[in-house]
Amino acid sequence: MQNWRLNLVFLLLFLLGAATVGRLVFLQIIDHGFYKAMAQGQQNLSSFVKGDRGDIFVQDKDGNLYTIATNYSIPFIFISPPEIENSDATAAGIAEVLDISEEFIVERIGRSNSLFEVLKKNISDKEQAEIEALELPGVYVGKETTRLYPQKEFASHVIGFTNQDDIGQYGIEEYYNDVLEGEEGLEISATSVGGYLFSDKKTPKAGADVILTLDYNIQVQAEKILKDTARALKVKEGSIVVLDPNTGKILALANIPAFNPNSYGSIKDLDIFQNATLQKLFEPGSVFKPITMASAIDAGKLTPDTSYIDKGSLTIGIYTIKNYNERIFGESTMSEVLQFSINTGAVFAESELGHSDFIKYIEQFGLFKPTNIDLTGEIYSQNKELKKGYEINYATASFGQGIEITPIQLLRAFGGIANNGLMHTPYIVEDVKDTTGIPFERLETQSTRAISKRTSSQITSMLVSVTEDGFGKAARIPGYYVAGKTGTAQISNSALGIAKSGYSDETVQSFVGYIPAFNPKFLVLVKLHNPQTKTAEYSAVPAFKELASYIIDYYQIPPDYTP
Repeated sequence: MQNWRLNLVFLLLFLLGAATVGRLVFLQIIDHGFYKAMAQGQQNLSSFVKGDRGDIFVQDKDGNLYTIATNYSIPFIFISPPEIENSDATAAGIAEVLDISEEFIVERIGRSNSLFEVLKKNISDKEQAEIEALELPGVYVGKETTRLYPQKEFASHVIGFTNQDDIGQYGIEEYYNDVLEGEEGLEISATSVGGYLFSDKKTPKAGADVILTLDYNIQVQAEKILKDTARALKVKEGSIVVLDPNTGKILALANIPAFNPNSYGSIKDLDIFQNATLQKLFEPGSVFKPITMASAIDAGKLTPDTSYIDKGSLTIGIYTIKNYNERIFGESTMSEVLQFSINTGAVFAESELGHSDFIKYIEQFGLFKPTNIDLTGEIYSQNKELKKGYEINYATASFGQGIEITPIQLLRAFGGIANNGLMHTPYIVEDVKDTTGIPFERLETQSTRAISKRTSSQITSMLVSVTEDGFGKAARIPGYYVAGKTGTAQISNSALGIAKSGYSDETVQSFVGYIPAFNPKFLVLVKLHNPQTKTAEYSAVPAFKELASYIIDYYQIPPDYTP
């Protein structure tokens, strides 16, 4: 009887042991993955992090770099509530240093299920040092990275900015966003059995640095001259662009009104963010006449000495075209047409060329398509109204009215005139530096021929006569041949949002010029919206001369002759 009871006890113990072993096998082997994942889910927090965004630089002629976009860390104080040992003492210590209420801190400490509670952002160095000196368990100093533009408004339309999600908006920040932004990585923050926070982070790859073609000193000077001119002449909007016609490299690009990308959120008028050089159309006026003249001469229909009789006006259907101030010049050569900006002379040149060839040359000058500059948001006009074939449209387009282009399109076209007939795609990024050390290879910039080398030389001579003997005399710089053309164009009512046909009393006044004329080192466009002067001779031309004189001295360009 006793043996039976003993055997029963042994059997029960054996079954209990077997059940226990079986359960352990089930938990630790069969369902091991499930319970491991559950534990990790309770103890681990994961988040994606990015490497630092690349910096943006400009340089000067000597290769010195200037930072215009970078990153900086903002320190902040946070707590991990499960790690706090003494709530009242911790709250009192923090409150005294950070000048925030103890009640606020105690409430945050009470969130025991949270591992991360921010108490104060953007703390000072003194606050950081004092918090660290307290050595309070569960109290930490964190770093938040944000974008900084140390030069403030400098080249703001070129740079753009990054939004709250660190994504580029406008300018270089948007166009080269994929190059500048860092690669994502995974950061795992975990809690120990006791609830303490620790982390394991594999640093992801940082974004590449971008070096622009802008020359720091020329950009500074262009912005200063533009602001001074705007202040003196009450200019609403304006642009100055400097380009190397031999390469397409942009040396300066300035627009007003500018903005501070550090505080882009305070800007109410979003139109300010647009880069007027490539995102706004305008009717160029008389600066377009050299393109009409170059086309007619290149086609063999005219020479610089071809003459016609100017009567001061001409009639096309119900329309009458007049010269500025209704002046009558009588017998005039094509050189004099540019010298004195004769509207009827431009119409004569276009009629001699022929409408179909006129359109063909405009296409060759790239004025019906974008330039493909490496900046975001470029627009262009197909000029459908001009292409309808009405006689009056061809006539007015010959002197730059009724045809819409962007300043960068105009600059590229003039680059073709200055550079022996060859146009280059304008570009604004010189180099990209990343951690791979692989040299930056720019997509091949397009070079297209607009006119022959001979025509280029002839038009250049005609444009020199504009500054020597014509309406561009104010652009003359002693010792140098300056090629250039003025333009004063009325702004259409529709462009100003006025619901009626015709043109307003407001004007766009501009000047395009290059120096030295027969071996150009730089090409400048000055464009001003409705300055308080009658013509560009008194607004855009002085601004051009001041900037051109500076660049000549800065580059130490030898003179063409002794004055």
